[in-house]
Amino acid sequence: MGEEKANSMESLNLVFTGKNRIELWREPVPEPGPGQLLVATQKTLISAGTECICFQRHFEPGTHWDNWVKYPFYPGYSNAGRVLQVGEGVTAFQPGDRVATRMSHRQYFVLEAERALKIPAAVSNEEATWFGLAGIVQNGVRRAEHELGDKVVVIGLGPLGQLVVQYTRLMGAWEVIALDPAEQRLQKAAEHGATHTLDLSAEEAFDAVAELTEGRMADVVYDVTGHAAVFPAALRLARKFGKVLLLGDTGFPSQQHLTADVITRGLRIIGAHDSHPPATVSDYAYWTHANMARLFFTYLQRGQMRVGDLITHRFSPEEAAQAYHLLTTDRASTLGVIFDWTRMEGVRPFSST
Repeated sequence: MGEEKANSMESLNLVFTGKNRIELWREPVPEPGPGQLLVATQKTLISAGTECICFQRHFEPGTHWDNWVKYPFYPGYSNAGRVLQVGEGVTAFQPGDRVATRMSHRQYFVLEAERALKIPAAVSNEEATWFGLAGIVQNGVRRAEHELGDKVVVIGLGPLGQLVVQYTRLMGAWEVIALDPAEQRLQKAAEHGATHTLDLSAEEAFDAVAELTEGRMADVVYDVTGHAAVFPAALRLARKFGKVLLLGDTGFPSQQHLTADVITRGLRIIGAHDSHPPATVSDYAYWTHANMARLFFTYLQRGQMRVGDLITHRFSPEEAAQAYHLLTTDRASTLGVIFDWTRMEGVRPFSST
């Protein structure tokens, strides 16, 4: 067992305790058992779309969101930390190793060693926190079954949309047409591989997309907004026999309506969710969450993808209320929002609405 231990076996953890209510709780942390790791979080990335829906309880009753968000609710799933202690039988990790995990926004935690992934030396902690979102997008891009030379439309350029731009470029897209009303997001998309950026809503973009695709429209349209009202416009931007991939999960699926385009133009609608990748590798399914993360890290090390310059804000966990307020009131000014858990000295639990 490793010698280094945490200064305290208590952790400060961010918790949603009700609609628009966040608290910082002090909770005990057990010693790591056999096969487990004790980890000190360094940085976590807010999954803005998911966490804001949960924070605001912006979903209709009876949805999977409603069944998932029960209080107390621990948000977050993009954690970069450092191993403090290893349990009996753990040989793949040692104290001091940096690890990426799907743990929530919390200071210390114990988890099974098999659920941790080593962060390569060339990848920073802040870059590593993107691995969760990168896996979600990578799963969606795989579901789209791209062909070399596809013309792609990406609607919504938040963190997920920015990653869609980069992945589809790597997949050999001929055109990557990015739509968003926020100038900062359009600029970042252009810097990361978008061939055209449009300061237009999906409803307004039909003529521009038609011109850029010589009237054929897009082979694949990604709706990464999570807004039910965007879906009909996304269908209209796809070519005959094209595909529309839903990567933004709306909280109001009953408002997400089909149009005549689905039948008359033979469109294929594809849903992609974080739960879809296989738990273990087989001859039929290689791309587990771990293997997708390893590929993402490789792309970062080779310079084929960049995420560090997508980070726009950094907060201490004690500033969590400010972070979520920003995300829910001025999302156009944000992309990657990081909690820095190395700034926790002297921080005390709090309750905030």
